Amino acid sequence: MSAQTNQSFTPYKAKKGEEYMNPKQLEHFRNILTGMKLELGQDIDRTVHTMQDEATVFADPNDRASQESDMSLELRNRDRERKLIKKISDMLTKIDSGEYGYCDKCGIEIGLSRLEARPTATQCIDCKTLDEIRERQVAK
Repeated sequence: MSAQTNQSFTPYKAKKGEEYMNPKQLEHFRNILTGMKLELGQDIDRTVHTMQDEATVFADPNDRASQESDMSLELRNRDRERKLIKKISDMLTKIDSGEYGYCDKCGIEIGLSRLEARPTATQCIDCKTLDEIRERQVAK
């Protein structure tokens, strides 16, 4: 499973003149984030149970190495999901404090469609693009 979940939702349709991050919009994003968090938690629980069920000691070193490699990959994936759950919790805290939906760098609105594509976004598209350009330049 990727960082994005398989969750589906109805995109928010803002009415003309509607205030950005009004209570209806905040509730919409709270529902998306809560659903993501719940789904990720269920995936982690499923993985733990599967790993416990499949914990077999193989006599063949190749089978044992393959199993260890598979488990290592699963654990890395679950660690990424655990970090995403933390980020989701941070976003829910931002909703409660009235800071959700605004760029951490410049303070402007991130935008509804960007937040629906990535509900954990903390930067507007311009600031994120500049960060990515800087990262590419440093990597060269």
